[in-house]
Amino acid sequence: QVQLVESGGGLVQAGGSLRLSCAASGRTFSTYVMGWFRQAPGKEREFVAAKSWSSITAKYSDSVKGRFTISNNNARNTVYLQMNSLKPEDTAVYYCAAGRRPAADDKDEYDLWGRGTQVTVSS
Repeated sequence: QVQLVESGGGLVQAGGSLRLSCAASGRTFSTYVMGWFRQAPGKEREFVAAKSWSSITAKYSDSVKGRFTISNNNARNTVYLQMNSLKPEDTAVYYCAAGRRPAADDKDEYDLWGRGTQVTVSS
């Protein structure tokens, strides 16, 4: 079964940190682009970060650049999103996704999605 499973969300105070994980299984993901998106209540799903599985180059939205870092562990088939200096406006459900287009920031470029993990940042 092909799936992405996110974990690591939770409640944190502003200025704090969280690390999200996305465990990938069911297929070979080495040729894929892995992305993180988020969706706050009443808002559209927005791009956060993306990187090719086999590349060190990553792309970030302006709102998280310098605070968030996307990385992956090939041996564990897992993608991470390290989130530092969290702000209340980072509160959202965070989704992991897999696609084919390098550095894609459009959610329509991704064809496999996880169910999401809630991140809540209190002020």
